Amino acid sequence: MKDKKKKEKKETIEDKLKYEIAKELGLMDKINEVGWAGLTAKESGRIGGLITVKKRNMKKEDKEKQ
Repeated sequence: MKDKKKKEKKETIEDKLKYEIAKELGLMDKINEVGWAGLTAKESGRIGGLITVKKRNMKKEDKEKQ
């Protein structure tokens, strides 16, 4: 039998931001215990909203540098 391994997913900027924001919100203990699916809709929405804000700010900063 072939050894089945999960494909290693390349970490994206969204992934990095997701973990950074979860840590800032103090959700990493919960995520480590029950996984991302264990978050409430409110917690997930908060993370998603903050990712959007940070990405928008990053884009704005890039335009100002040009």
